Amino acid sequence: MIYYVAADAPRGGDGSEKRPFQKINDAAKIARAGDQVLVAPGIYREYVNPVHGGTDEEHRIVYRSQVPLKAVITGAERVTGWQPAGENVWTARIPNGIFDSYNPYTTVIAGDWYWAQKPVHTGEVYLNGKAMYEVFSMEEVKNPRILPTSWELEATVYQWYTSQDGDDTVIWANFQGADPNRENVEINVRRNCFYPDKTGVNYITLSGFTVKQAATTWAPPTAYQEGMVGPHWSKGWIIEDCEISDSRCSGISLGKYLQPQNENKWTTRLYKDGTQTERDAICQAQREGWTKANIGSHIVRRCNIHHCGQTGIVGHLGGVFSLIEDNHIHHINNKQDLAGAEIGGIKMHAAIDVVIRRNHFHHCTRGLWLDWQAQGTRVSQNLFHDNVPPAGTEITNGLALGEDIFIEVSHGPTLIDNNLLLSDCACRISTQGIAFVHNLIAGSFTFVGEGTDNGGNKLPTPRCTPYHVPHRTEIAGFMTILHGDARFYNNIFVQKPVRPDLEKSVPITGAQFLCGTKPYDGYPTGEEYFSRFTYETAVNGPDRDLFYDHLPVYTGGNVFFNGALPCDREQNFAQETKHPVTLTLEEADGTWKLCTDLYRYLPDVPASVISTEVLGEAFEPEQRFENPDGTPIVFKADYYGQERGIRPVPGPFAQASDNFVLI
Repeated sequence: MIYYVAADAPRGGDGSEKRPFQKINDAAKIARAGDQVLVAPGIYREYVNPVHGGTDEEHRIVYRSQVPLKAVITGAERVTGWQPAGENVWTARIPNGIFDSYNPYTTVIAGDWYWAQKPVHTGEVYLNGKAMYEVFSMEEVKNPRILPTSWELEATVYQWYTSQDGDDTVIWANFQGADPNRENVEINVRRNCFYPDKTGVNYITLSGFTVKQAATTWAPPTAYQEGMVGPHWSKGWIIEDCEISDSRCSGISLGKYLQPQNENKWTTRLYKDGTQTERDAICQAQREGWTKANIGSHIVRRCNIHHCGQTGIVGHLGGVFSLIEDNHIHHINNKQDLAGAEIGGIKMHAAIDVVIRRNHFHHCTRGLWLDWQAQGTRVSQNLFHDNVPPAGTEITNGLALGEDIFIEVSHGPTLIDNNLLLSDCACRISTQGIAFVHNLIAGSFTFVGEGTDNGGNKLPTPRCTPYHVPHRTEIAGFMTILHGDARFYNNIFVQKPVRPDLEKSVPITGAQFLCGTKPYDGYPTGEEYFSRFTYETAVNGPDRDLFYDHLPVYTGGNVFFNGALPCDREQNFAQETKHPVTLTLEEADGTWKLCTDLYRYLPDVPASVISTEVLGEAFEPEQRFENPDGTPIVFKADYYGQERGIRPVPGPFAQASDNFVLI
């Protein structure tokens, strides 16, 4: 069955081509497995709540914009009738009935792992599609000052303030001379845009829509994780060719369902630490049906995801076995009015057998954050750049500066191959069980050997995190992080000039700007580490520290330019010290190009073909670096998918050049 929807259709349609529905949600109430919902161009100011799902891959429900990106689902309503209130300030009154049971202008963002100090709301005010900045007094609206922590300093003087007056929400705003009755001023009134309110709505495709401006709230791993768009604890969704933007918190959620016994338990009951409540949440989900048969296996592809406050894509547990490919993820958390431990272009816990490939991450507080259980996760053929604050932004984040990739307290195997990591901080590595293969790395590794406890001042506070039966969700065990168990093969490291403002602004220890594997000085090789274990030392030996020392590091085929440094046990490597090389990333009309002369001076390193066999097993889960189906990987394909020879060139490109078109 095909149902038709058109925003300009008369009321009372039956969903036929001649009498289409006026609202997408009218079709969402009745569409069943195998049906299609075709949506004409128009603006749909509604919450779409799919009631039914498909039954399998062949019998899914497909929602499709008939003209790509011209069907717009928005959580916002236009506000007119603004009245001048003096000193460049305008005011509007909005009857609270428009908000139903959820008022974004009385709902304050809060929850586990949320650290922002000011009580910002889930509501936003948009001037011609761009979100303005909330402040907390009329005086601030009248005399707006630049907010120094934003990535867009000039935009911060567009400010608004809200209060309640009887049954009305009152908003005062400074539009910097614009007339709000002539411009398009909107406020977000709906919590979600395309998101089932119940779990288990499987096998839905959302294709070609523009989705924007929802009043989502904070989405930590120890709470109900909502997004503007998402499957809500289901299986087999496809979200493709969409533009997802301006969610107050998260754009797409692949994450966790509501667990009433463990809903923001840390910040509401207080007596259990967040790490323990997260362990509780994982075990509870396993008891309640978290399996490959029921949950995950989603696809997010070819989407433009941008200008969301917390994450472009978030997920805990619900995103397992998924594929995230060919997306453009950018300008996430740039307002910096939200702060906490759940921010990034993508932030995923338990990315078990998730493949993240051919995406473009830039201008995010951090590009990709893989937290806990990045087991069987593969990050391949992605372009990362500009994922640290720009010059002029005041850095106050106590967690980290921001980086391309952050891998935290996981046991792996986590595979990072054929990527370009071009931000000043390439990776924060507070983890183990990792492999970096054939990457171009122009930033530093930070927090190596650090950042895996809970910050106790007097007592030990290590974080035990789970690892799983390979390619399944069942928990195999828990363990703290020993660090190491890291592999670096056939990478190119290029030291960039260090920005003085970054060195001066970093408010935390552990961040550093030296490029290369140098932070792994002192870690043993595999031969050194395993030779320590004999029956006499491991069973009868008096030194129990043997089991808690750093795990080994394996290297080979890496090349270091511009002063980038190898670790003290680096093997089979080369340093080019005679010729400084350049890296320049250029953009024109949506095409991104890398210009470099490094291949003119690339030393002859006898790099070997790397494979699953070479990488071995991640230590704790005893699982190989392999495909999600358990088959081995041979790293013959480069960033473009082109074949490498039997003597591969280090870095992400099979063929040397001065210019590479990346996107």
